[in-house]
Amino acid sequence: MTTPLAEVLDGQHAAELRKAARTLLRQPLLVAQGPFADEFRLVRRHASELREWFDRNTGWSLQVDSGTARLGKIPARLADATHPAREATRSAAPFTRRRYVLLCLALAALERGEAQIALGRLADQVVLEAADPRLAAAGIQFTLDRRDERLDLAAVVRLLLSLGVLRRVAGDEDAYVSGAGDALYDVERRVLAGLLATRSGPSTVRAAGWEERLAELTAETALDSDELRFRAMRRSLTRRLLDDPVLYYDELDDAELAYLTRQRGFLTARITELTGLVAEVRAEGIAMVDPDDDLTDVRMPESGTRGHVTLLLAEYLTAADGAPVSTADLRRRVAELAAEHGGFWSKSAREAGAEGELVEQAVVRLASLGLIARTPDGVVPRPALARYAVGETVVLAPRTAGTTEVPAQRKASPR
Repeated sequence: MTTPLAEVLDGQHAAELRKAARTLLRQPLLVAQGPFADEFRLVRRHASELREWFDRNTGWSLQVDSGTARLGKIPARLADATHPAREATRSAAPFTRRRYVLLCLALAALERGEAQIALGRLADQVVLEAADPRLAAAGIQFTLDRRDERLDLAAVVRLLLSLGVLRRVAGDEDAYVSGAGDALYDVERRVLAGLLATRSGPSTVRAAGWEERLAELTAETALDSDELRFRAMRRSLTRRLLDDPVLYYDELDDAELAYLTRQRGFLTARITELTGLVAEVRAEGIAMVDPDDDLTDVRMPESGTRGHVTLLLAEYLTAADGAPVSTADLRRRVAELAAEHGGFWSKSAREAGAEGELVEQAVVRLASLGLIARTPDGVVPRPALARYAVGETVVLAPRTAGTTEVPAQRKASPR
């Protein structure tokens, strides 16, 4: 039997809408030319439906024109530091405080600049901006005379290139860092204008503290009715289900927990329908699992030395049963693991004193995935870490005639 044409078209429409939504979640800023050109066309084609869904369920705005698409993703937890900007290189190292400051200063210079700019000229503008007395009072100072400062500016420029804010015309960043040359860029002003994702203009903010300023920048309309309060909770919970690896019930207040208990099926079904994410509901919380494994910026397990160390430390931490574990204990454990598994690790990871860096990298990754919580002295395992627990070794029955021998196995814990 042939499938009716209407069903085929409906299936094609749903597949395109899902692909467009997943692309926006992974890459909230899209440009018409570049690696996501095909996905951009899908977003533009289905802009009306996507705009309605994100506005209703998350409160995120979607702006689409002929050259750009920008999903204004505002996190539910403004102080969450587990999703930093990262280098546009293979290492994907997280941005430091200095690089964030350089990024803001560079954007300010580009906003007031011309349609083209040289990297050296941009550096001069950043130095001038950094001379503001208010920045100096905060301990911020740049001369860009040192190589490490120029490397930081180059990392900022590469991020802007990856976002489409800049387009390289000539030269490269390495020549500028080494002092052997310069680079020239076109400034894509339309993309630049869409970078900021706030509900209020920064010039309208009057608060002093950074937390208060963030809250004022992203504040919704006054919640002066039950309907508006319920809408705000629906949006906040949906944002966390989409953005956070795990939504723990103990992180919610009483009103949010009551709302989630009543509306859990509705909220997760709406997300699944649009994105294909599948709800994994446990006693401690909810995780929206991605069967296609491409909607995450941090993966586990991961290949390589860092991935191996992280997985082994996760196994070690599950034995703590939720009790705090000090950084010193983690370093001792990594030293023990190096003696056992070091032959499979990189040379630098086997060097004396490498334990501290390996532990820090693993802790950052585990915290980003919601598997641990950091404390001043170490970490506290969170319930979702139990999926990496390993039970005792189980030796299967020896081979008999007509069977195949199976080696000893370590079975996953049923927790």
